[in-house]
Amino acid sequence: MIRTVLTEIGIFLIPFAVYALFLAATRSGVFARSSWPVAIVARLALVAIVLVIAGLIGLAEFSGAPPDSTYVPAHIEDGKLVPGTEK
Repeated sequence: MIRTVLTEIGIFLIPFAVYALFLAATRSGVFARSSWPVAIVARLALVAIVLVIAGLIGLAEFSGAPPDSTYVPAHIEDGKLVPGTEK
């Protein structure tokens, strides 16, 4: 669960990092307040939210076990550890 949360936080930060790289490449002040007007930050936040929603939809649609499958947890069989599987 924590990996999913950290991944989504990283996805949210991507537009801001790209804009900061753009400011650094154009030799603008990355830490200057004038380089981060409210309109730009709002657009970056909107793009970030769209990316997070797309990531969550992708996670919900394309991850997890197939329908009607049963998970058999890891167990010891004949003295050997058998990893968990889906049947």
